[in-house]
Amino acid sequence: MASVTNYKCPACTGPVHFSEKTGQLVCDFCGSSYTVEQMDEIYGKKVEEQAKQEPEPQPADVVDSGMKAFNCPSCGAQLFCDSTTVATSCPYCGNPTVIPCQFKEKRMPDYVLPFRLDKNAAKQALKDHYKGKRFLPTAFSDENHIDEIKGVYVPFWLFDGKVDADVTFDASSSTVRTTGKKEITTTKHYRLKRKGAVSFTRIPEDASEKMDDAQMDSIEPFDFDELKEYSSSYLPGFLAESFDVEEDACLDRVQNRIEPTVINMMEKDINVYDTLTVASKQINFTKTGCKYAFIPVWLLSTKWKDKNFLFAMNGQTGKFVGDLPIDKGKYWRLFSIITITVTAVSTAVMFFL
Repeated sequence: MASVTNYKCPACTGPVHFSEKTGQLVCDFCGSSYTVEQMDEIYGKKVEEQAKQEPEPQPADVVDSGMKAFNCPSCGAQLFCDSTTVATSCPYCGNPTVIPCQFKEKRMPDYVLPFRLDKNAAKQALKDHYKGKRFLPTAFSDENHIDEIKGVYVPFWLFDGKVDADVTFDASSSTVRTTGKKEITTTKHYRLKRKGAVSFTRIPEDASEKMDDAQMDSIEPFDFDELKEYSSSYLPGFLAESFDVEEDACLDRVQNRIEPTVINMMEKDINVYDTLTVASKQINFTKTGCKYAFIPVWLLSTKWKDKNFLFAMNGQTGKFVGDLPIDKGKYWRLFSIITITVTAVSTAVMFFL
């Protein structure tokens, strides 16, 4: 059976986790703390070597559901993970666990963006998300409880590239002059062409089929100035997933995201017109480089009236997204009040006229 690495405190052998507040690994039992560099000396290099040399799990290690079975080196219990899980924790002894052989194609991330915000911040963000939602069912926030909350390092591709753009705009500008009692409006129409090239760096695209692309886009931006060279010592205490979407499979999404950005840049350069619309466009993105990174995301899931609700929070900035249920009764009551009010005002105006 493939080997698994537990991260333990060198002082008392208790489980350690990465602290979002201190940026160090802290022992859950004795409170000792260690820098990432210190833990790398003990575990980091070992894990990376295992990732490169460890064979794939054998068929005997795969259970009927497609999950893979591993033995916890601390308590001997079996861990069941899907094919992309590279970091988890033992459900029996709680020890943070890294599974080196799960790194797809033996490829380790180039970078990791460490968690800055903790679980309590994610819980508070969910409460804040409820505030001001007029049509949120009262019972949802009263009865609702979080079924699961987990910090996940989501695999992302960070693309570098060059964009060649050739865009044609239809524009117009109007002037108004007064002659006697008349106002004369003169409108001039223009055909504008803009052509050029621009370079982009670190365009993020999530590389996990499990993650909703729109939700991952919504929690951006990330501050990539805080990227660290990858080390498995940032993982203890969190889940981590290896990529299962190849980088070239993301290029169409990169192209679609780049186009409005490029057009917006050109529009700002020619903002002297009253109207400006795109008549034609030819925008081509060419990849010049791509890096693999682990990005921090808090995922919160809850269930209400047999429906699942999933929320996501940027583990670095705290940006929070997620859909909420709508109380249709509240909506229609408010709609009826507005309708009655408008009708009453209209009737009063007609009466006075």
